Amino acid sequence: MAKPMRDDETLIRGLGFYVQDAAPDQALHVAFVRSDHAHARVLEVDASAALDLPGVVAVWQASDVTGVVTPGVNPLWPPLLDSPMPLLAGPWVEHVGQAVAMVLAQDAATAQEAALLVQVSLEALPAWGADDPDASLVHQVAHTHGQAQGQVAVVARADLTVPRLLAMAMEPRACVAQWHAQEERLHIWLGSQSPARAQADIARALGLAQAQVHLISPHVGGAFGSKASISPEDILVALAAHRWRTTVQWKASRSEEFLSGQHGRAARLQGQLAVDAQGRFLSLQAQLHYTLGAWLPYSALVPMRNAARILPGPYRVDRCDITGQSRRSHTAPVGIYRGAGRPEAALLMETLIDQAARQGGWDPVPLRLRNLIDASAMPYRTPTGETLDSGDFPQLLRLACERFGYDQERERQRQRRAQGEWVGLGVALYVEPCGQGWESARVTWHADGHVSVASGSPDQGQGHAITYGHIAASTLGVPFAQVQVLMGDTDLCPPGTGALASRSTAIGGSAVLQACQSLRDQRAQGLPLPLTTETRFESQEAWASGCVLVRMSVDAATGQPRIERLLWVDDAGLSLQPDLVRDQLVGGAAQGIGQALMEQMVYDSEGQLLTGSLMDYAVPRADDMPPIELHSLHTPSPLNPLGAKGVGEAGCIGVPAAIMNAARDALSPLGEVDLQLPLRAEQLWLALQAKTSGDQT
Repeated sequence: MAKPMRDDETLIRGLGFYVQDAAPDQALHVAFVRSDHAHARVLEVDASAALDLPGVVAVWQASDVTGVVTPGVNPLWPPLLDSPMPLLAGPWVEHVGQAVAMVLAQDAATAQEAALLVQVSLEALPAWGADDPDASLVHQVAHTHGQAQGQVAVVARADLTVPRLLAMAMEPRACVAQWHAQEERLHIWLGSQSPARAQADIARALGLAQAQVHLISPHVGGAFGSKASISPEDILVALAAHRWRTTVQWKASRSEEFLSGQHGRAARLQGQLAVDAQGRFLSLQAQLHYTLGAWLPYSALVPMRNAARILPGPYRVDRCDITGQSRRSHTAPVGIYRGAGRPEAALLMETLIDQAARQGGWDPVPLRLRNLIDASAMPYRTPTGETLDSGDFPQLLRLACERFGYDQERERQRQRRAQGEWVGLGVALYVEPCGQGWESARVTWHADGHVSVASGSPDQGQGHAITYGHIAASTLGVPFAQVQVLMGDTDLCPPGTGALASRSTAIGGSAVLQACQSLRDQRAQGLPLPLTTETRFESQEAWASGCVLVRMSVDAATGQPRIERLLWVDDAGLSLQPDLVRDQLVGGAAQGIGQALMEQMVYDSEGQLLTGSLMDYAVPRADDMPPIELHSLHTPSPLNPLGAKGVGEAGCIGVPAAIMNAARDALSPLGEVDLQLPLRAEQLWLALQAKTSGDQT
């Protein structure tokens, strides 16, 4: 389908076209019967009462979908211990919220009523939790490089827990599948970040040729990584439409998103940073422990891999010993969520640096400047074998401190502390790998002069249509209004990797640019319109970077944290659409603030979800957002013709680390305080009480 070039007015007026808008009135509705146990043996599923309800078409259980499983995991990092997940639980249940049965009915209310009538008998079994040593090992990595040269003066240690989070997209998961008998094809509407992969996964699961599956991703109310992989429910809806030769629709409730949607983060980070007397980083040891869920989405291993390879960030360190392990648990799946391992790497490294600064009596800014990789060293080979293509990290820090008025802020901090206030300054730098691989584009210059751009990279609100449209218009010398951008439709668009890993402008935009340059050259050669060309652009990974500075106060009476100031200098390469870049930065910062201050998914020891609704899981509101001062340092990437790098995930990377350092700095007069995310008022108040009470005894 063709997406409007400028979506803002369409969406604000409520005229967007979403997945559920594709379903005709006569479509069958799906409701799932979900397990209330985290781990159990399925003894019996009795659907007789449900089947007697008028309007119920079928009730499926595991035996009805034998042999149909979820797609495999990205095989880039062997060895991998993986086992496919059945679409409906049997013979075992693996997490609370796992679908045990599926009801198809003529309307949504009947489907829900029938689901309540299905009787499921389960025999409870012990559940693996986040720290269970018996939990199944899925994957591990190890990086060892270099030799420390110098005498250790300071060793900073950190043990940080990064809580499990929910992406909290405004639009929960939804799927509509429609069988066209004359075409022998399945048309599927699905909010997907990777339509071509979703098309291939569903075709493979159903035993269809890929050309028999037409996948459309219309407007999407948020994705953030959680819609990069298809879920068992998506395959079941498609399977039902194929078997019943009709249209089937499903939309998740918010509760279903909490129970069975893809979560993010869920890591424990342990590290040691050794520093010599001159403040030079000698060695970094890091142990990364990731908790996965009961089944593995396609990119389940990406967060651990990213965190392990990104360390030690933008710094020179003589020796690095980095290990990582991912283990299963009897919980909902964990996949990629905005940042996907990048926030964990920044949090660990930046926390260690600030701790080292306090122990050594150094200011944290000069300590960082002493160890940052210089721009003259680019491209720089990191201890984990990655290549930083470009960047000027010292200049990022200097510019941020200049705009922040760092020295003056430190003086104000001393004055406020003298008046009894708890106030801290936090700084964090980060590097961000921005995707590698390929993307495609097909551009047609029509006889009437208008241009159609078809991209394999879809849009979930980032504004790719505007970016790609401007690239085409400026390259071909046509008015912007004459450019139409097609995305998210496997019939109309060439295959592509998708919109994830902060890669769309750098790689997808470069594919559009190359296609348009080819058309321009053909016109210069005198070829008549219409003309069409299709290109595939492939690139190594560009690395974005940035620096965040935060001033935070903590109320002595309540422990309530308040971000008083947040300044951020980003380097996303050359910026094609500054307004869209700003939107991405602010949106990412909101989610980064949520992670830092309030968001946390909690399971108990038996695998029961304790934060299963918005009554228990807090997300930022408008009054939680501080003013955000944005500045940019544009260091172009040499790896793509646009000089672009990624920007969409940056706010989730640098912001939580800077807030953590600001909170620890605020309480530093009490000594080294062990704080964990999220930094809720209760935790800060208890830290204040424990320290002050101890001083009085």
